[in-house]
Amino acid sequence: MTTKTKEAVAAALAGSNGFSLISNEKLLQLYATMVKCRMIAEQAQVLLGQNSLISNFDATVSQEALAVGIALDLLPEDTIAPSQRDVIVDYIKGIPLEKIFGTLLARAAPPNLDAQLNFVLGAALGNKMKKNGGIAVAFCGDGSASRSLWHDALCIAGAQQLPILFVCQNNPLTGPARHKKQTSIEEIALKAETCGFPALAVDGNDVVAVYRVATESIAHARKGNGPTLIECMIERSKAHDPIRKMERYLKRKGLFSREMKFEVINGFTKHLDASIKAVRRSPFPE
Repeated sequence: MTTKTKEAVAAALAGSNGFSLISNEKLLQLYATMVKCRMIAEQAQVLLGQNSLISNFDATVSQEALAVGIALDLLPEDTIAPSQRDVIVDYIKGIPLEKIFGTLLARAAPPNLDAQLNFVLGAALGNKMKKNGGIAVAFCGDGSASRSLWHDALCIAGAQQLPILFVCQNNPLTGPARHKKQTSIEEIALKAETCGFPALAVDGNDVVAVYRVATESIAHARKGNGPTLIECMIERSKAHDPIRKMERYLKRKGLFSREMKFEVINGFTKHLDASIKAVRRSPFPE
């Protein structure tokens, strides 16, 4: 991963490709990063085996579009509240795989996500006071913090016009669980509007759509215009697989080939294997 600058992010959006503001290079980067993130999530499942933390990674498969679309152009100084995507988001932000897997294996319990949300609000407030252009991102709607805490956070962010992006995952379930979760997520999205900032809905299986909305929302926050909530509608099925969806999109633009896909997989497999070996050699991962 290379260090990102604000100038590099702006340049990536300046490419001219028909009606798209996203360059072909950026589209290929989005795709390759999703493939790598799925490989990381799958390897994490193998590494943890039947560990109780395994449920944290079930949700990463089929949600790569959300993580990559939101986090790809974040800067190193930006802050993210951990969620079920924290491992792959860490990778997207440039943290070495050895450290990611080592921290994963050493973690005795999930982080206190209520405290993490307070931390990310504090970071956003600090960025606003310093006027440094930094932003914060918080994932909500996946049980990562209590509903009342999210409502409070939205009100604080709206009242103080904090540079923060709330990302709400809407994952359709079945039966009573679906109704309960759907109601909770809808309440969070509606609360954003009552707190004075926009709530935008996007196809969470479409990395291009997520990236476009995230780019606009991030620029909005960096300019000091306050928070945005993005509600990502996600279908977890083979028919809605975000990687396959992106492959079809790239094919229509003449950018996809099986050779390209295998090149990404084969190249990253070597890096992934080396990282796993290094972690397993260490008796006390950090």
